Amino acid sequence: MTKQERGIRSRRAILEAAAEVFDLRGYDAAGTNEILSRTGLTRGALYHHFPSKEAIALAVLEAHGDGLALPEHSAHASRLQSVIDLCFAFADRLHTDAVLRAAVRLAVEQTSLPRPTDTPYEQSRAVVRTLLAEAAAQGETLPGLDLDEAADVIIAAFTGVRVMSQVYTARADLPQRLTALWRMLLPGIANPGMIGRLRTTPPPTTADGDAASATSA
Repeated sequence: MTKQERGIRSRRAILEAAAEVFDLRGYDAAGTNEILSRTGLTRGALYHHFPSKEAIALAVLEAHGDGLALPEHSAHASRLQSVIDLCFAFADRLHTDAVLRAAVRLAVEQTSLPRPTDTPYEQSRAVVRTLLAEAAAQGETLPGLDLDEAADVIIAAFTGVRVMSQVYTARADLPQRLTALWRMLLPGIANPGMIGRLRTTPPPTTADGDAASATSA
């Protein structure tokens, strides 16, 4: 392994360890000693990559953008379907990605962490706003829809549903809550002719698709 590869792995290990601590304790209660104990690295290695706890937290917030990549199955879907699928993909990733979980906690907490220039909300809003503009250009949205307002409502509604799901069921019921959310939102966003063509449930898994193919065969 090259020195560069070791550096990349060490940086990622610090981010993942810090994310676990931030997600568990929040920013202000998190300490670099606990972060280091989870990595097995030296303090010198930590400060080589991050000069402070604040720098680590800001890097975690930047990683939030990784959760905004469109799922592959949405590449050729309608743009409104892409927005819906992005929400489900983000929700699913929260179960497996500690860095993303920490990013969303840092985004909602009132802490001593300075507000970054590009917050997770602004990252999310930019992606959703772009997809809505593409949907509008294809005639998928209601005529005259205020795209900025729609993007803000979608992000705010998703955040609220996510927080409620975390409080009540540790996110176990988040897919069901998202389905209900989109059933409510779509009449105010989508062209009426689109609503019946949009799936408001999680996309089928590969296993589901294989089973459906086998059944039809």
